[in-house]
Amino acid sequence: MEQDASLRPERILDLSERLSSVAGEKIGEIARVNRAAKMLAINALIVAARAGEAGKGFAIVAEEFKKISTEIDDVAAALESQVRADLDELTAIGGAILGHMRGQRLADLALNAIEIVDRNLYERTCDVRWWATDSAVVACLDAPSPESVRHASQRLGVILDAYTVYLDLWICDPQGRVVATGRPDRYRAARNSSAADTTWFREAMKTASGDDFIACDIERVRALNDAPVATYATAIREGGQSQGRILGVLGVHFDWQPQAQAVVDGVRLTPEERARSRVMLLDQKGRVLASSDGRGVLTEVFPLNTREGEMGSYADGDLTVGYALTPGYETYRGLGWYGCLAQSKALTSGGEALARSVAA
Repeated sequence: MEQDASLRPERILDLSERLSSVAGEKIGEIARVNRAAKMLAINALIVAARAGEAGKGFAIVAEEFKKISTEIDDVAAALESQVRADLDELTAIGGAILGHMRGQRLADLALNAIEIVDRNLYERTCDVRWWATDSAVVACLDAPSPESVRHASQRLGVILDAYTVYLDLWICDPQGRVVATGRPDRYRAARNSSAADTTWFREAMKTASGDDFIACDIERVRALNDAPVATYATAIREGGQSQGRILGVLGVHFDWQPQAQAVVDGVRLTPEERARSRVMLLDQKGRVLASSDGRGVLTEVFPLNTREGEMGSYADGDLTVGYALTPGYETYRGLGWYGCLAQSKALTSGGEALARSVAA
């Protein structure tokens, strides 16, 4: 990013445009000088004609000079035609190379962003499976009592103090009632609420073993003050055993907004690039899950064109768009999310033009 400016790929187009300008200017100068020479030859022929016999020799020289001027015109015209064609081709090739390089770089950055998300979310799948075997969590459902519920809630609170990326952890009984949470004072509406209708609870109750988990798309949870969360869940089993009888479900609510914002803001762009770029995380339908400009989160659908396959780039008007499909990590296969960068070719005032073109 701190390489010599003269080595930037954009120099290809800069130099071809500069060469085109200089060539056109110099060919124009040749034409102007040659026109002046032709006028001198014509004037010489007129003077030679007036001189009669004495001017015949001079007239021959003037005529030859006129022919040479005509040949110079032909050479200059051929030179302009050939140089212009070559320069146009050079500009087209340079533009194509530059576009490919820019697109490939954006796609690489998009892949890097979604890989960071994958690794982060893989850790969440490990957390939920591990904590579901905690003795306090199991006892809360296996031997329910005010004391066991209180102890489980305290245990969840200790976990939350160490794992600050979560908003809350919920223990649900087999009917989906939330019987214990890690932050009962902060999220009062969560305690005794029902998760029975949520996808994560229903699917977690169907898991075959303690090695299985459920990962859900980002959604706002009213009981968590309408914050956007990524919820991961698994069944709590008797004795904390992988094949134990299902006692209920542990749901962990990942604090999505600050973590995702850190990912899109952390993509390695120069200050100049950042001013004309939008970094996004998209779900499988193109819904914006996070955006470096903070716009459209969970409301906008970005019209991503994935005709290049799992990873690629394309031009869309003034934008170059690079994207990459989640590759998953370890046992986390991903949810079909994409990393995506949309970059304008030129700076726009206050970023508004870029925002409008991307939103369109």
